[in-house]
Amino acid sequence: MTTAAPPDSSAPVLSPPSPPRRRRAGANELGLLGIILVLGGLLAACGGTIERRVRDPQTGEQYILTRNKFLNVDRLLTLAKNTSFFAIMAIGATLVIVSGGIDLSVGGIYVLSGLAGASLLHTLGPSGTLTGWPPWVVVLATMAVCLLTGLACGLINGLGVIGLGLHPFLITLGTMSIFRGVAFVATRAQSIGEFHPAFVDGFISRKMSLGTGEFIYPIPLLILIAVALWGYYFLAQTVTGRKLLAIGGNETAARYAGLNVAGLKVLTYALAGVLAGIAAMVNIGYHGSAASGDGAGYELQVIAAAVVGGASLSGGRGTALGAVLGALIICLIVDAIVVLDLDQNYSQIIVGLVIVAAATLDRWQAVWRRTNAVA
Repeated sequence: MTTAAPPDSSAPVLSPPSPPRRRRAGANELGLLGIILVLGGLLAACGGTIERRVRDPQTGEQYILTRNKFLNVDRLLTLAKNTSFFAIMAIGATLVIVSGGIDLSVGGIYVLSGLAGASLLHTLGPSGTLTGWPPWVVVLATMAVCLLTGLACGLINGLGVIGLGLHPFLITLGTMSIFRGVAFVATRAQSIGEFHPAFVDGFISRKMSLGTGEFIYPIPLLILIAVALWGYYFLAQTVTGRKLLAIGGNETAARYAGLNVAGLKVLTYALAGVLAGIAAMVNIGYHGSAASGDGAGYELQVIAAAVVGGASLSGGRGTALGAVLGALIICLIVDAIVVLDLDQNYSQIIVGLVIVAAATLDRWQAVWRRTNAVA
C-alpha cells in the first residue's frame, strides 16, 4: 500500500487575499465612485451653460442650442478620451507602487514610445520613403514599435534599480531626463505628422456615429477596458500578482519565503513601460501627430491617479480599478479648471495638493491598521 508523500513545507504558499482585504478594496472603490459622482454633480450645477450653433440634418437650418457646460456629450467624450491615456499609465504605475517602487519616468517613456511609432507612421505615410505596405502590416508594426520601445525603457529602469542598488526614485528621475533628452535630440524638437491613414482613421480614430450628429471614438476606451480587465486579473487572480503584493507588504519576508524579488521588480518596471507604450500608441493614433514636448508633467498626474486610486506608497496595496477611478478623478479636477473658467496654472497646484492629501490619508490608514492589529 502506498501513501502520498507529505507536502513540501519549505515551499512558500501564497494564499489569495483575505475577505477583509477584499472588502477594504471594494469599499475604497465605492468611495472613489462617490467622489466622482459628487464632483460631476458640482460641475454640472456650477459650470453654467454654453451655447452651440447646430445644423438640422434634415432641413439644413441652423439654430442655437443651449446646454450644460459640463453635462454634454462633447465634454463627456473628451473627458473619457483624456482619462484613457492616464488610466492606462496609472495601472502600470500601480504595479510598480504595489511592489514597493516608484516610476517617475513614465512621461519620458510615453513621449519616446510615441515618437518611435510616429516616425514609423511618417515613413510609411503618403510623404514617406516606404509606401505601399498593407494596412494591417502598418497597424501591427506601429503597435510593435510603441510597445517594444516602452518595454526597453521599462527594462532599463528595472535593471538600473536592481543592478545599481539605488533607490528607484533616483534611477527613474535620471531616466526621465534621459528619455526626454533622447526624444528632443532625435526629433530636433520638431513634431512628426503625415501618418499612414490605416493607423489613424482606420484604427485608433475610427468614428462611430451616435445618430445625433455626435461621434464617438470607441477604440481608446476599448483598449482601456481591456488593459483594466487584464490589470485586475493580474493583480487579484494570478500568483505573480500576489507575489508583488507580498513584496510590497514586506520585502524581507518575501525574500525569506524564497520569492525572486529582483526578477519580479524588473517585471513591474517592464510592464509599466509596456503600458506607457500602449498609452502613447493610443495618443498618436488619436491626434495624428507626435512631438518631443508631449507628456510634460504626466509623471505627476499618473502617480496622483495611482495614489488617489488607493495604491499605497509604502507598497503592498493597490488595484487596477482603483487606478482607473483615480485617473478619472484627476481628469475631472483638471477639467473643472476649464469648466469653471479658472486660471489653467492652478491645475498643477490642485493636483499636487490632491497627492499630499491622498498620501496623508494613506499614512493615517496604515497607522490605524497597525494600532488595531496590536489591540
